[in-house]
Amino acid sequence: MNTITMSMNVDGLILQALREDITSEDITTNAIMKKYQEGSVQLICKQDGVIAGLPVFERVFHLTDPKTEVFLFVEDGAEVKNGQQIGEVHGDIRVLLSAERTALNFLQRMSGIATYTHESAKLLEGTKTKLLDTRKTTPNMRVFEKYAVKVGGGYNHRYNLSDGVLLKDNHIAAAGGITQAINLAKEYASFVRKIEIEVENMDMVKEAVEAGADIIMLDNMSIDEMKEAVAYINGRALTECSGNVTKETIKDLAQIGVDYISSGALTHSAPILDLSLKNLKAV
Repeated sequence: MNTITMSMNVDGLILQALREDITSEDITTNAIMKKYQEGSVQLICKQDGVIAGLPVFERVFHLTDPKTEVFLFVEDGAEVKNGQQIGEVHGDIRVLLSAERTALNFLQRMSGIATYTHESAKLLEGTKTKLLDTRKTTPNMRVFEKYAVKVGGGYNHRYNLSDGVLLKDNHIAAAGGITQAINLAKEYASFVRKIEIEVENMDMVKEAVEAGADIIMLDNMSIDEMKEAVAYINGRALTECSGNVTKETIKDLAQIGVDYISSGALTHSAPILDLSLKNLKAV
């Protein structure tokens, strides 16, 4: 079992997903399968992509029935092809049928994110810019989705609100201004915490630099404005750009010379990777 299941205690989330799908019984399976029958089913790719979430896929079956055996022919991060068999599951056919959809839902979603991230990160090759995710994740799926971003070659921004200081427009308004917000954050947060602030124009950039921000996020600014901002900051803070970042815009953004590009699309807009459990048979 790999890092995601060992370190993040995701069993509760997986069990919650299983309970969502089976509130009392799998009435269809129970109608046609009256008793134990050993069987197997193949895990097949139906399109090219990057696989992510295999340990979670396996864990779904083990939590349903610990005696289920899952054989995986690739590892997370592998590039897979349409028609490729990437695994096989052996066990009670009733378990194979009942756990199938939940296992595939996790694997398809995570693999879709990994694939989209991989395609986006490739567009940054040859630049210094790193690709970050955001907190725009599906509720109760964040640990899985952020893991998938890393598998796809991206990097994680803060995991949650307890993980770092990021002063956005409403925080700035609540504090009474950029300088006040940064000073209050520095006073409250440990000295080892970096202070990041979101800005929208050059006046805000200049005030953020003067107030000593560690990271300045250029939010929804034009290409020319961001170039001016990066030149003005000139290494006095790390730079990040954000706002409507897609695979179509990411290469142009990297040419600006920012340290990081953050993209909510990695988790909120990535399509699933089409996978299927096929060729069920009794053994």
